[in-house]
Amino acid sequence: MSSSNWIDLKQDADTGIETIRAHFEGHAYDPHWHDAYLVGFTEQGVQRFHCGRQRYDSVPGKVILLEPGEVHDGEAPTADGFTYSMLYLDPHWLERELRGLFSDAPEHCAPAMSMTVGQSPELIFAIAATFQTLHSKELRIVRQTALDYLLSQLTTQLHWRRRTQANPRMPQVALRARDYLHAHLHEDVGLNELTAVTGVDRFRLNRAFKAAFGMAPHAYLVQLRLAQARRQLAAGCAPAEVAAALGFADQSHLGRWFKRAYGLTPAHYRLRCTGLPDRP
Repeated sequence: MSSSNWIDLKQDADTGIETIRAHFEGHAYDPHWHDAYLVGFTEQGVQRFHCGRQRYDSVPGKVILLEPGEVHDGEAPTADGFTYSMLYLDPHWLERELRGLFSDAPEHCAPAMSMTVGQSPELIFAIAATFQTLHSKELRIVRQTALDYLLSQLTTQLHWRRRTQANPRMPQVALRARDYLHAHLHEDVGLNELTAVTGVDRFRLNRAFKAAFGMAPHAYLVQLRLAQARRQLAAGCAPAEVAAALGFADQSHLGRWFKRAYGLTPAHYRLRCTGLPDRP
């Protein structure tokens, strides 16, 4: 990471929401995804990223909304870099809170964002207020009031999307390979296993998988492991233990991938979430 880059991260103990404020110059992070809803805004500069085969340039006054699993990267196309504030909302928390607010919320549906980058001054104000109260660890009643206001503003950019076991627009080859990776994420999976499961050769498998999920199977497996590593680190597990449990060669191997995806080391992430330093 450039000496000019920085990340300030904390996690709210009651909700599990992460508050992240960061500045990057040049390359920020490689393509990756989160298992949380990302809700934030650009404070300064041009925040460029690719998501869903599109390129977005977010500037001050623009809100950014990403759903769990959406692959995105990040870079600064201008010399002054970019600064942003972001909330990482746990999907289970968000859905539970929304259903508490709306008794007529449809069954078998999940919250979905209506845009990726756009203008919404009211939502930006709500995000900024919530960020400040969570990040500064205000009184619980203050934090809960800010979160209720955030939820009320988020509803202007949300709709309910029906859950499906399989997306009919995605090739079954890619879906079968994805399901196999989820079921065997701790194992040293090779392409031979995936070709056996899907019944196609490596070339067709890779092409279908990239078209469906925006990355090759090996990169997707790494992202699965990183998402699990993030959860375990936030729960207080030591980086060395996490690396061993998730099939990384060692702690440094986990560290290289983690930093490329999130911009900070596993030990730093664990420290910011729990206050616990890495154990030798």
